[in-house]
Amino acid sequence: MVQQLLQIFWSFFKIGLFTFGGGFAMIPLIEREVIERRRWIAREEFLEMLVLAQSAPGPIALNTAVFAGYKVRGFAGAAAAVLGVVVPSFSVILLVAIFFASIRHNAVVDAAFKGMRPAVVALIVAPLMGIVKGMAWWAMVVVVVVGFVVWHFGVSPVWLLIAGAVAGVVYVYITSRNAKSDQQ
Repeated sequence: MVQQLLQIFWSFFKIGLFTFGGGFAMIPLIEREVIERRRWIAREEFLEMLVLAQSAPGPIALNTAVFAGYKVRGFAGAAAAVLGVVVPSFSVILLVAIFFASIRHNAVVDAAFKGMRPAVVALIVAPLMGIVKGMAWWAMVVVVVVGFVVWHFGVSPVWLLIAGAVAGVVYVYITSRNAKSDQQ
C-alpha cells in the first residue's frame, strides 16, 4: 500500500516539477503517466475524468490528480497525488517570491520565459487534439460555437457548462423515455 502511494506521489511530483504553463499543460503528461505508463486508468475513463475535472471548481490539473489518485488508492491516493502535483509548484513559487526582486529585470530570465511560451501552447493544444479525435462532427460544431461565444461575447463559461449539463440531462431523459415507449 505504501509503495503504491509513493508511486502515485512520485508520478505526480514529476508532472508538477517538469510542467510549465499551468493545468492544461499538465494534462498530456498526466494522461501519458496514468494511462500509458502506469496503466492505472482506461482512456475512456480518463476522458470522463477530464470532463468532471473541468466542471469542478479549482484548477484542472489538481482536480485531475485528485480523481486519478482516488481511482487508484481512494482518499490516500488522492492525497498523495495532490501533494505530488502541488509540492513542486509551491516550492518554485516560494523560491521565486524570495528572489523575485533580484531577478525580475534579468534579461536571461525574461528570455527563458518568452522561449517557453510556444511549448506551453503546444502542451495545451495536445490534449485538445486527443479529445477531438473521438468526437462527432456536431459536437465539434458545438465546441467551436461555445468557444466563439465565450471569446467574442464574453459569456462566462460557467453558464455554458450549466446549459450543457441541462441539455445533456434533457437529452438522456427524452431518449430513454422514447426507448421505453418503443419497447412497449
